[in-house]
Amino acid sequence: MIVYDTEAAADAVAREGLLDRVMGQARFTKTSARFRDGRRPAAGLSLVARDGDAIVGTVRLWHAAVFGQADARPVLLLGPLAVDPSRRDRGIGAALMRLAIGRAAEAGHAAGILVGDPAYYERFGFSAAATGAMRLPGPYEPHRLLALELQPGALAGAAGLVLPTGAPAERLETVEAVFGTAPVVDRLRKAG
Repeated sequence: MIVYDTEAAADAVAREGLLDRVMGQARFTKTSARFRDGRRPAAGLSLVARDGDAIVGTVRLWHAAVFGQADARPVLLLGPLAVDPSRRDRGIGAALMRLAIGRAAEAGHAAGILVGDPAYYERFGFSAAATGAMRLPGPYEPHRLLALELQPGALAGAAGLVLPTGAPAERLETVEAVFGTAPVVDRLRKAG
């Protein structure tokens, strides 16, 4: 039975392993991946799908903003969304998306953006309608920059460069995300 839950620190190694299997190392070269480098995800918006002890799906949301000439519009950057290849076509990704969107709305966030397949994400309300005047600081396909307003009008007239705004991750958090809570991490913790 699949259980959907907020990601725990102990899930980091399994999450990274899942992302490696689904997306490979090329995921680190994508513009959207650079938004996450050295940043913490939005509180309470890192979600996993569990089947027993196994992580079979993940999605995370990150703080960003559209910086225009007159204002900065806060948004959440969604991604990556990944489901174990052996579990595809069972609705796990869709359930994670609905949960992530619902929690973001409940937390009062105004809008979300992502870089992804329009045919997949349109079913959740994402479209390129509000992103025509937005741009990312790196290579991307403009038709794949999609947005969803969680509050009506949140992106009306939004134009400018989208940049990360989330809290920086502590060095130790970054090490834990890569190596887990193995003895090396315990030694680093003691060393301060």
